[in-house]
Amino acid sequence: MTDSKKAPARPALKAVRGTRDLLPDQTPLWNHVETTARNLFARYGFGEIRTPVFEATELFARGVGEETDIVSKEMFTWEDRARAASEKPQTLTLRPENTAGVVRAYIEHQFANSGALQKLYYIGPQFRRERPQRGRYRQFWQIGAEVIGPPSSGSESPLRDAEILEMLATLLDELGIRGWQLELNSVGSAQDRVHYNETLRAALQPIRSQLCADCQRRADTNPLRVLDCKVPEDQPLIDTLPRIADHISADSRAHFDAVRAALDACKVPYHLNPRLVRGLDYYTRTTFEFTVTTGLGTQNALLGGGRYDGLSEMLGGPRAPGIGFAIGEDRLILTLQAQQQEDARTSGAASANLLDAYIAPLTPAQNPAALALARELRAANLKIEVGDGSFKLRKSFETANSLARHIILLGEDEAGSELYTVKTFASGEQVKVPRANLPELLAGV
Repeated sequence: MTDSKKAPARPALKAVRGTRDLLPDQTPLWNHVETTARNLFARYGFGEIRTPVFEATELFARGVGEETDIVSKEMFTWEDRARAASEKPQTLTLRPENTAGVVRAYIEHQFANSGALQKLYYIGPQFRRERPQRGRYRQFWQIGAEVIGPPSSGSESPLRDAEILEMLATLLDELGIRGWQLELNSVGSAQDRVHYNETLRAALQPIRSQLCADCQRRADTNPLRVLDCKVPEDQPLIDTLPRIADHISADSRAHFDAVRAALDACKVPYHLNPRLVRGLDYYTRTTFEFTVTTGLGTQNALLGGGRYDGLSEMLGGPRAPGIGFAIGEDRLILTLQAQQQEDARTSGAASANLLDAYIAPLTPAQNPAALALARELRAANLKIEVGDGSFKLRKSFETANSLARHIILLGEDEAGSELYTVKTFASGEQVKVPRANLPELLAGV
């Protein structure tokens, strides 16, 4: 075949827009975050739950709300083929959030029958068809938790709200997140929301035509969502609207005051934000967001959540008040990376991802001994890479310098005497070290 008749080369396959690979130099930080979260949740009595990544579409339409942007614009939904001619096809959706799935599992597995308070956490991917941007992906990861149970279990108590918020403050502190701020509000009971929606709808009518297209639609279908608007030109008009804090019942106000009193007792700082309503229809009473000053720019919300006292009934289950949250893990990682880069610039610190040592056998004959030494050092909890005796010494040094803090040279003399040449790249120091002393030197003890 001549060059002119060659088939055109196929373009290289890439990750789908809005998704990406997490590579080996990135995953240690992800693992650190998830391990820290798991350990902290265990101290607070939470157990892990893993729900399917897709559910019946009806679950999200009923739970999240048909008029929310998530359900109306952002879900990945498809029609599953019927298994028999008499069956109707089922509509399925990749989960855009996980609270509805957890509450579905709570109902399906009859957790309410135990009468106990359920503390459940999850870590996993969610899916939304939204415009990809920094920190926002179409497949994104969340760390979340839910506290749910029958009223007799204390699930309605403001103490549960305060405990969740105190736990989140502790998690951010233990991860080293600086500059976080807790934004706090109450959206009242379901009845309060109905009355407030009527008040808000009436207040929106005179200014409706001056708002963005989305807000004009929401003014009719779901006025509370107008308060979530991020369009800069709409903000002066939205600031003139009635505040939900002025339209909640005495019971809701007392509940919110008790949440605040518990936070004050724990010395967890917060900022009252009367505009904070969150974007999902199931929220009642306490709503919250944690924001940060580093790493996320103007869209600075790191995590959020709230109380959902009627969600179980909306999904056909028993009365089971609850409260929960979801952390955008992608955004949390961005924040940590930005703060680590800032710290590195300030201190000049070397990368925390470097291995402890690179073992460089000088000839292929030393390869077995190099692997045996690596096994011994790894058993001492050290991070070790092994080269190959076919490499030239210069290549071994260049590779080692990019991967590790030390290089260990292993030639015929070292294999016989068990006295090894070790070079430390940061200082340039090169020393002879007995085999028994290698773990101590490499660990920096």
